Amino acid sequence: MKIQHIEDVDKFFKVVDQCKGTVELVSSEGDRINLKSKLSQYLSLANIFSNGYIKELELVAYDKEDIDRLIQFMYQGE
Repeated sequence: MKIQHIEDVDKFFKVVDQCKGTVELVSSEGDRINLKSKLSQYLSLANIFSNGYIKELELVAYDKEDIDRLIQFMYQGE
């Protein structure tokens, strides 16, 4: 799934932390990075964060509830 225009990066990572299963960031090269890891969050943030927001991310989540949670964040910012 693609998530676009993340203005509140801290809130986004809080939503990721609430997920029960694995949530992976897919890089432009096709690598998958586990966003549940704090180290991965910081490294990902350093690479994709610009101008105060994240323009677009491609994520993979495996748990249905996690997918619903991420979609809710995408549409409602919650």
